[in-house]
Amino acid sequence: MNNELLSIISYLERDRGVDREIIIQAIESAIQQAARKSMEVTNDLRVEIDRTTLSIKAYDTVVASDEEEGLGFITMRQAKRIDPATEPNGLIEIEVSPGKLGRIAAQTARQMILQKIREAERKNVYDEYKDRIGDIVTGTVRQISHRDLIVELGKTEAVLPSKERIPTEDYNVGDRVRAYVLRVQASSNGPAVVLSRACPEFVKTLFYLEVSEIADGIVEVMGVARDAGFRSKIAVKSLDEKVDPVGACVGLRGVRVRNIVRELNGEKIDIVRWSDDIKQYITQALAPAKLKEIELGAMDEEGRRTVYVIVNPDQLSLSIGKRGQNVRLTSKLTGWRVDIKKVEEEVSFESKRESAIEELAEVLDLTDELAIKLVESGFLTTEGIVDVEISYLQEICGFDEITASKIWAAASAANSVEDSGE
Repeated sequence: MNNELLSIISYLERDRGVDREIIIQAIESAIQQAARKSMEVTNDLRVEIDRTTLSIKAYDTVVASDEEEGLGFITMRQAKRIDPATEPNGLIEIEVSPGKLGRIAAQTARQMILQKIREAERKNVYDEYKDRIGDIVTGTVRQISHRDLIVELGKTEAVLPSKERIPTEDYNVGDRVRAYVLRVQASSNGPAVVLSRACPEFVKTLFYLEVSEIADGIVEVMGVARDAGFRSKIAVKSLDEKVDPVGACVGLRGVRVRNIVRELNGEKIDIVRWSDDIKQYITQALAPAKLKEIELGAMDEEGRRTVYVIVNPDQLSLSIGKRGQNVRLTSKLTGWRVDIKKVEEEVSFESKRESAIEELAEVLDLTDELAIKLVESGFLTTEGIVDVEISYLQEICGFDEITASKIWAAASAANSVEDSGE
């Protein structure tokens, strides 16, 4: 029994990371509770395991009395055999054989031992990882359940929920995965270590590990905005005028940021130079788009302010980004609502002329030649044609009477349709 118990304790201590003393105390407590349920003993039963030999002994406290008998009492004669100094009605400990527990009690004791050891393991997990929130750890995918990954971290199992995964990544059992320790939360099965690869903090911590200037406190990360799997923006500033924060993060020939992009499976990363001037900050954050004008708006009811950005038409799609990604991440990074509009283009005379010719030709069912004559004579709309006499139209445009009458009648009909539609 001692050799078997020693093997169990050694396994739990070595492979499961449970302290030896905790295991022994769990076994003592379990046997004690099982014995109280299955044997005729008092509630004062005590189980003791020798820490050196691992021998198990149980002791029950009873009263020495010749007047009372039954559970919790022994005769004075029996008591004197154990301790000659025992007085009448005195308390004395008698040894009880744990072997009398029986099969059911032994099974109960086994379940209690396993339960207490699991509780000890959970406490170990919590104690180990409660101070590691914010660290990056590496583990192996042991199981995939509804897109949630069960990751083995040495002696501990962690979970990488589907919502904390990068959408563009796929994993198989046995794959290595590197992730951010997001939190340690209580669950029905005990503390669970929750990992993340999608949170902005993951990107920030990767920069902390990769860029020595950030780790040394020379460069400070001011904010991170992220669309996991697609694009991230990180704002940095330098506390040393001699150090370029963007250059430090990019690294020589881009090696630092390239390592991070590789870890994120190709996710694009914009490194933004932070500024306390919001206009300058917005300009940097919306790069590479070129901005024409920036205006600051008033604060709304929620305490958030809006910045109005004006760009040239050719820069509009670039500043907004694919699916609005660039402007959305800029808003998250700066904390300002960003409203982007393009500059209104002035329509040239030639454009107006061409537009008028096309419209008159279509509405009045004219040839391009007749429409051109009308426009060149100053008639750009059907309203302008109806406002003059047919004879004037004939004289100015050089039309014959029949042509001038048809054009005037068509313009009048078109206007009537428009008026009835209103």
